Amino acid sequence: MDTITVKEIITKKGNQKITMLTCYDFSFAQLLDEAGVDMLLVGDSLANVLLGLTETRKVSFAQMLTHTAAVARAVKHSLVVADMPYVSYQKNPGKSLIYARKFMEAGARAVKIEWFDGAKRTSQGPKDCPAIIGNLIKNNIPVMGHIGLTPQTAHLLGGYKVQGKDKESAMRLVKQAKYLEELGVFSIVLECIPYQLAHYITANVNIPTIGIGAGAYCDGQVLVLYDMLGLYKKIKPKFVRVYKDLSLHVKEGVAAFIADVQGVAFPHPEESFSMKEEEWNALLTLLHSK
Repeated sequence: MDTITVKEIITKKGNQKITMLTCYDFSFAQLLDEAGVDMLLVGDSLANVLLGLTETRKVSFAQMLTHTAAVARAVKHSLVVADMPYVSYQKNPGKSLIYARKFMEAGARAVKIEWFDGAKRTSQGPKDCPAIIGNLIKNNIPVMGHIGLTPQTAHLLGGYKVQGKDKESAMRLVKQAKYLEELGVFSIVLECIPYQLAHYITANVNIPTIGIGAGAYCDGQVLVLYDMLGLYKKIKPKFVRVYKDLSLHVKEGVAAFIADVQGVAFPHPEESFSMKEEEWNALLTLLHSK
C-alpha cells in the first residue's frame, strides 16, 4: 500500500469519507497506519494527554518535533500532518517557515495551522495568519487549515465553546474557510461549530473539510486517539465517541501483574534466563574460595 498523498486527500472529497486520528508515538503510529487511517495528526493535544499541561499552547516546538519524528518513522501509508505549536508561528511569526521546514525534515508531509488574528494579541496586524500560510505554501509546504474553536487561542474566544452560533460569527467562519481555500490549503479542520454551518462550508469549498464536533456532513472526521480509546478521562467533549475503553484493559492487566509479582507467579522459569550448570558450579567454587 503506497503512502497517501496530499493530492489523494483532495480527490477524496465527495467520493470517500476521510479518516484522521491524532498520534504521538511510534507504536501507536504503526497500529493506526496498518489499520488504514488516511491521516495521522501529530496534534498539540499531546500537551494535555501525554504531558499533563493545561493548555496546548504550552507545548514546546522541540517536544512537537520529537513526537513528529517518532510517528513518521513508523508510517508507510498514512499522511503525517504536524500541528504547528503556538510558539512556532503565533508567538514567532517571522520564524514560521524555519519551524515548518524542520517538521518536514522530521518526516511530516504537511503542517496544520490554526486560524488566529494577530491584532487581538499584539500590534502585528490582523493578516498574520493568511500571510504565514501563504508564505508556507509558496515555499512548497502543504498546509491544513483549522477554524472554529482553535485551542491555542481559546482564551480569546471565551473558552472552549462552540463557535459560529450566531449569524455574525458564522459569517466570519464562512469567510475564513473561503480565504483559506484561496490561499491554497489542501483541507480545513472545522472544530466545534454547528452542523448546519459545517454542512454549508463543506458544500461551498472545493477542498476537504475534516470535522471534530462539527456534525456528519464534513468530508472527514478526526478524533484525539486517547479520547476515542478511553485513555484520557480528564474531560469528555460531547462529540467524543469512545470506541474501545482501553483504560479498563490496562487496569486489569496491571492488577494481574501486581498479583503475580506479589504471589511469586511471575516470572515463570520459561520467562527467565539461566547459566549452564557447569558454569554455575564453577562460579560457586570461585566465590567460596575467597
